[in-house]
Amino acid sequence: MTIFPLAGRFDPARLFSFKGGIHPETRKFLTSECAIEDMPVPTVLRVPLQQHIGVEAEPLVARDDMVLKGQLIGKARGPVSANIHAPTSGRVLAVGHFTAPHPSGLPVPTITIRPDGDDRWGDRLPRMRPESADPDEIAAQVAKAGIVGMGGATFPAAVKLNLRARYDLHTLIINGAECEPYLTCDDRLMRERAEEIADGIGIMARALGVKQVIVAIEANKPQATAAMERYHRVLGYALKIKQVPTQYPMGSEKHLVKTLTGKETPARALTAELGVVVHNAATAHAVHLAVRYGEPSISRVVTISGRGITRPANVRALIGTPVAELLAHCGGLAQEPERLLLGGPMMGQPIQNPRVPIIKGTNGILALAASETRDREVMPCIRCGLCVQVCPMGLTPFELNTRIKAGDLEGAARVGLLDCITCGCCSFTCPSNKPLVQTIHFAKGKLAEQESRKHQQEQAKRLAEARQERQEAIAAAKREAMAKRKAEMAAKKKREAEAAAAETPKNGETVK
Repeated sequence: MTIFPLAGRFDPARLFSFKGGIHPETRKFLTSECAIEDMPVPTVLRVPLQQHIGVEAEPLVARDDMVLKGQLIGKARGPVSANIHAPTSGRVLAVGHFTAPHPSGLPVPTITIRPDGDDRWGDRLPRMRPESADPDEIAAQVAKAGIVGMGGATFPAAVKLNLRARYDLHTLIINGAECEPYLTCDDRLMRERAEEIADGIGIMARALGVKQVIVAIEANKPQATAAMERYHRVLGYALKIKQVPTQYPMGSEKHLVKTLTGKETPARALTAELGVVVHNAATAHAVHLAVRYGEPSISRVVTISGRGITRPANVRALIGTPVAELLAHCGGLAQEPERLLLGGPMMGQPIQNPRVPIIKGTNGILALAASETRDREVMPCIRCGLCVQVCPMGLTPFELNTRIKAGDLEGAARVGLLDCITCGCCSFTCPSNKPLVQTIHFAKGKLAEQESRKHQQEQAKRLAEARQERQEAIAAAKREAMAKRKAEMAAKKKREAEAAAAETPKNGETVK
């Protein structure tokens, strides 16, 4: 692994270390010097309605509708959701289901668009002057633009900007670490669009109402650091550029906060509880485009790399572009890949069908040759403890694996299953080549399924109890009404009897 000399404002005395982590070979040289290139409009776009954490968007178009670039075609539902916009102009071929860009290969609600080649814009969002805009207005604009965390987490950006209402925030951290091997899209974006990113950072800082801003870049990206250092102040905020050690998973939100502030985020808590919010550099660029120019989130920069690619590159592509067309744009496959991934080699998702589309959180497409993957026989665990040493969350992956294999998911949860960030450090370092992170992924899904089923059962029980209470209340009301009616009838009969008795003549009386 190549380590570049530390430069700029990096001060080791002001940084903190975290337990665990690894130093994989970065292999960023394949695309680090490849400038961002714009890909032509593809022949078809498949835009999933679920491109974010939270509830899927509600479709606003139907088959054969004509749409314009930037038009809202999927409306966010609920507090944690994101709008979906048409990446270009064209005709809607279908509103149905298509294979998800996910290892499961299951179909998800998708809007398929046939571009008309004109790339005509519809009505854009109104432009704003963030210097005088209210924080709520900025957050609302970001929500309208459908921006999510573009580092891969896909959490709706507006939700994070609104955390100022719940927490006492003081620091905004921009994550430019890009610690996954191969990926260089954020690196190139910071090199080529530093001014726009800096403006987006200032806009987010104003929306959050923080006091300081830190831009964190790994030490193996000196050109990106130099480019960002040219912008010391934006919208009244001083930008502190800090180089952080080249260590995986430095890009993890909680570990980046620990490195920069020394504060450790409690398990299953938000960094906002420490007064810190983390956003990705690409997200800052998207915010700049949305606020300054009214452009919704309809494209992103993707790194296409690996020995299986004929021409590795960094490409700006429209959301919904099929992976196959991106590969073709880069000259196609140089050889049959051993593994095709969306994302990086550590946390990326393997796919089998190259027809699946890229989404807002797709930062890479990797076609890895056999020489770039480990294809060794899985051996029994030797209890070496290496997985424990490298786990950045302080867990015991071999124990998790044992409990999961035995079907003890509750026991696995007790020893930290839900705290695992599935970074893959354990699998990477395991000498027995055990698929630890894959097993943990499976267990998390199984546990979520069980919790969902339990929640449904509890909900059904609550509904049944509520129905029983309603029926009992109705029956009690009927009994009470009947008792009241009987009492009224008895009282009426008594009054009638008394009246009749009063009118009956007594002995010796003469009825007039």
